[in-house]
Amino acid sequence: MKHLLPDVMSLLRTDLSRLKDSSHLPVISSSTALPEAIPYFSESPHLLIQDEGSPVGYIEVTDVLQHMLQAYRLMEAYFETTIETAGTALTLINEEAKVAYWTTDAERVFSINKEDIIGQPAADFFPPDRLQSLKTLYTGDTVYRKQHQPRPDLFALINARPVVLDGRIVGAVAAEVDITTEIRLHQELIHMTSKVQHLEKAVARLRPDSDPFAGIKGSSPVIKHCLETIRKISSTSATVLILGESGTGKELFAKAIHDLRESPSAPFIAINCGAIPASLFESELFGYEKGAFSGADPKGKKGKIELAEGGTLFLDEIGEMPLELQVKLLRVLQEKSYFPVGGTRMKQANCRIIAATNQNLLGMIAKNQFREDLYYRLNVINLIIPPLRMRKEDIYELTQTFLQEFSLLYNRHIELVPPEVFKQLFSYEWPGNVRELRNVIERITILTTDGEVKAEYLPESLTSLVQPHSSTADETALLHVIPVQPTLSSTSESPDTIPKGNESESFEVSPLSYQERLDSYEAKLLRQCLISTGGNKRTLAKQLGISRATLYNRMKRLGL
Repeated sequence: MKHLLPDVMSLLRTDLSRLKDSSHLPVISSSTALPEAIPYFSESPHLLIQDEGSPVGYIEVTDVLQHMLQAYRLMEAYFETTIETAGTALTLINEEAKVAYWTTDAERVFSINKEDIIGQPAADFFPPDRLQSLKTLYTGDTVYRKQHQPRPDLFALINARPVVLDGRIVGAVAAEVDITTEIRLHQELIHMTSKVQHLEKAVARLRPDSDPFAGIKGSSPVIKHCLETIRKISSTSATVLILGESGTGKELFAKAIHDLRESPSAPFIAINCGAIPASLFESELFGYEKGAFSGADPKGKKGKIELAEGGTLFLDEIGEMPLELQVKLLRVLQEKSYFPVGGTRMKQANCRIIAATNQNLLGMIAKNQFREDLYYRLNVINLIIPPLRMRKEDIYELTQTFLQEFSLLYNRHIELVPPEVFKQLFSYEWPGNVRELRNVIERITILTTDGEVKAEYLPESLTSLVQPHSSTADETALLHVIPVQPTLSSTSESPDTIPKGNESESFEVSPLSYQERLDSYEAKLLRQCLISTGGNKRTLAKQLGISRATLYNRMKRLGL
């Protein structure tokens, strides 16, 4: 407003005879700005103008008031024209939470006339919990382009800001753009997109994705290394052992190995060794001839090995395979032949075998729970899948993928995932790995009905201060993220193998000796990684997907 006021000389009155006694009047210079002169009127309704020598005149408070009134009217005209031209439903509420201003667009959007609402409490027209301007008035929070629903039938994008005078909130302004039509159209689009996606899935079943890695999400260094290892593995038909914690997606990686080498028509047969009773395992794996046992199919049944002919047989949770069947599987691996249950004619095994486990097979060997010869036969090439806590930079991409999947499945519109939600996702250790993350995203998608994901939708395991830990996983975490070059030799040394020879007797010593051996190997790997990063611990922690504090603690424990 001060820019609309004239200078003091334009208000100058020169007839000093009209002043009864000018000797005690406040004096200002001719260069004084009018806003700076106004406080002096508290002493007198007249101010003398004097630079050097005698006064040249005076200014009168009534003249100033007239010009201030004119400036105020001009400013109000500018203000009204500006906000009416902005094309938004603008609301101003005062310190008493009453509506002080209501634009024409607000009349149109909310179907409430200015005459009816101005001067009235805003809460008389809208539910207080849905009124963002009231929240801003009481809390001082500023929001920008937040999805807002002032009424059940109305969606809007809102900007809200408190009005502050002398450090005190004296009102709040809210500008809203009606997006109800856009939201409804978007919901229709999601509905139609869902139908299209179902059609695409049907087509995909007939025409599989040409990219074998399409189902593996992430661009972290450890995932890139896994994919590079898969490319090398897929150039041969050698047996592969996939190691990784539960929930890391071992079957996805096995399928990628299969897809990269085999033709689209080649079968991929998966069998979970922990889900089949021991009494049925042999017939499931090798099949049986007709009349092999009571209750058997009179026509006989093909086993998984035969069904996988010309393709891949994936043995998940290989550590759960009964000991008596392990020797029979070893025969299949060595001689590429087997007998069905009740059969007398030998069949050929013409398939690649990929096995996977989340168990410590070496520890099971030491306890006579797994055959050592089978282990080395399976471990021609191994692939270590890193746990999610070691590739947290992939959480954002995985979250977006799962959100898209479940928003279509449950017909939910996800407008916003606040930073605090991602912060909690990144700070959690994810003992259940990608499977647990997928379940969490499914949960919050179901609970999100207003477009904005809230931290309260996360399960208690993520929001509690105590995070679950796996001692075994923590001790061997680095072994899962250090690059391991694949080899076709069954005696190759890897993070999950112990060299033969004089050191083989370590299987028979105490668990403490085994832990010392593990620590020694982990320390060796850490030294190599430190050398590769030039001793930069910050870079190393980032590559490993752990905090610097965790790295320092581990180095301290290992004596580095």
